[in-house]
Amino acid sequence: MASSHSQAGLPAGPHGEIRRGWPVLFMALAGVSTSVSALLLYSFGALVVPLQEAFGWTRAELQLTSSFIAAGGALSVNAVGWLNAHHGMRRISAVSLLALSLGLLAMTQLQGSIGWLYLGYFLLPFLGLGTTPVTWTQWVNLWFERHRGFALSLALCGTGVAAAVLPPAMTWAVGRWDWRAGYVVLALLPLLLTLPWALRALPTRSQAQAGAAAALPLAGMRFAQAVRSHRFWLCNVALALVVAGVVGMVANTVPLLRDLGLSATAAGAVFSVFGAALIAGRLLVGVLLDRLWAPGVAAVTLSLPALGCAIFLHADASTPLALLMLGTALVGAGSGAEFDIAAYLVARYFGMRDYGKVFGVHLGVATVGSAAAPFLFAALLRSGGGYGPLLLVCIACFLFGPLLLLALGRYPRFDTAVDEPCAAGTPVRAT
Repeated sequence: MASSHSQAGLPAGPHGEIRRGWPVLFMALAGVSTSVSALLLYSFGALVVPLQEAFGWTRAELQLTSSFIAAGGALSVNAVGWLNAHHGMRRISAVSLLALSLGLLAMTQLQGSIGWLYLGYFLLPFLGLGTTPVTWTQWVNLWFERHRGFALSLALCGTGVAAAVLPPAMTWAVGRWDWRAGYVVLALLPLLLTLPWALRALPTRSQAQAGAAAALPLAGMRFAQAVRSHRFWLCNVALALVVAGVVGMVANTVPLLRDLGLSATAAGAVFSVFGAALIAGRLLVGVLLDRLWAPGVAAVTLSLPALGCAIFLHADASTPLALLMLGTALVGAGSGAEFDIAAYLVARYFGMRDYGKVFGVHLGVATVGSAAAPFLFAALLRSGGGYGPLLLVCIACFLFGPLLLLALGRYPRFDTAVDEPCAAGTPVRAT
């Protein structure tokens, strides 16, 4: 990339991407860790009992909150790409980080009807829309090409960091004060960890425009072309199936283990390997994506949870604890790989020209799957067949979804002189 891009706040090119890219990775890691989705999802478990005790809401009522988070996320994420393109990533992320913190502080004023809780968790994704992984993966994709897969995996480990740090931090704050302290902790994290990085490192709109004027445009399809592509909807359907399976297993693994006769402590210990396997799977897939054909990597790694589900399907009270841990680890490894693969596939098959818009729509479609899945799984559990039917549906999702990705074919080769991809082959980076 031309030196003028460096002056515009954009990367200097592939030769120095690792040496110069570590600040970008740290910023993206902090951004993913404090994204609205990570903060809301990984903190809520620690708030269930305190909210139940404070307001008398039932566990069933509180569990529906996850659907409101998903619904708000599915709608709001579609706007991120357009806002970043028209106003600049720095402005949108900074405003979103501030708005998200204020929104979380407003949650300390909850009282009375649980409808206010649902409304708050539906609106928070809109307030924090610039904090979603769309922004952070776009910045990583612009900086890295040769090591793009590994860079994405490192940045997206932020979800694992959030899963490890938020529950004990929330438990400590709530135990020392009350449930309101949990929301205060959540409100402080984006301001202290991410906002300083975003203000310093992300480009303004004028900087991005200066860089674009000094060099060839980013290679890739226009948004309208991408959404008309059969490959785009193949990705959407395939990865939405995988996400639905992940949602089912994350929500039901611990109750399933309890039904097998494990104590709460033992079930928690078995499920603890999920987070470690998620991070390990994410990093391994990142390395493989830089070296092998991405749909092939996806077909193998995203099918691993099917093996884990099969272990649970045939488990009983005599099943060794080590085998149950293996099943959990297989589900965790595939869960960690899904987001890396999605970001990488969008960049490879549709290019960076309208990455934010394209990836935003993809995340919206996948989030619809995660919002609808709990209702299907609840119906299966109410049918009286235990966890068997649910596990069979998850197995089907983890097999059929990854296999669909094999139909994506070879990477397209983009030419910035035209809007359509050229003949099949390795993509050419125009920057």
